[in-house]
Amino acid sequence: MKIKEVKSKTILTKSGLPGVDYCINPYIGCFHGCVYCYARFMKRFTNHPEKWGEFVDVKINAPEVLEKELLKNPKRGGIFLGSVTDAYQPVEKKYELTREILKVLLNYEFPVSILTKSGLITRDIDLLKQFKKLEAGFSISTLNKEIKENFEPCSPLVKQRIEALKKLHDSGVKTYAFISPVLPELTKLKPIFKILQGKIDYIMAESLNIRFDNWEYIQNLVKNKYPHLLSFYQSKLNQEYWGKIEREVRKLSNTFKIPLKGFYRH
Repeated sequence: MKIKEVKSKTILTKSGLPGVDYCINPYIGCFHGCVYCYARFMKRFTNHPEKWGEFVDVKINAPEVLEKELLKNPKRGGIFLGSVTDAYQPVEKKYELTREILKVLLNYEFPVSILTKSGLITRDIDLLKQFKKLEAGFSISTLNKEIKENFEPCSPLVKQRIEALKKLHDSGVKTYAFISPVLPELTKLKPIFKILQGKIDYIMAESLNIRFDNWEYIQNLVKNKYPHLLSFYQSKLNQEYWGKIEREVRKLSNTFKIPLKGFYRH
């Protein structure tokens, strides 16, 4: 893993994501190295020679830059923390950029949403509880350890994510889960809904996105680990298939009484 300290000119960036006005990414790159990650398109702009998952740039001046940007009184809107990186990946333990960013945001009434795979977020419960409008979520694609290791080789165990969700929820922080991505024929939806009962306020789900330089890596993984599914991945991932998955998600949402905020198709 190559870790480099850099300085950024901007931190608060306008977002094109549904329901999100701004994004904050304290890091460039991500240690988790998820095979399906479509944020690898960032390499087009950063010119990193390393593979995705083998570099992290640390924006060491992020809190100071954010403070200056917010002092300019930008239009109030929702802030999403971690759109193309995980704000709580391992380097956060040392640099604490996300924690310092939260301290800055506490002085401004912007709604904040955090999405992570790391239980390190529980370190900051003291800050999270002080926000008037904040939610913290975890992305989960499977409960199966082997599938997780294949698709998310360096990410935290799913068991740790579930435990962190419960700890956040029990502390009074609004929580959600993002079934992202749904891995065709591998993600078992019902067990995920069942284990999340009582730990989240709502749930979202997302189809497997293969449009941002990640298809080659997904296809190679399926070919090597799940060869019986290769032709399915190559020919069946159409709107008809994802329509069936969305109907299943909506049914499970009703069955387990967990509100569904959205199912996103790519």
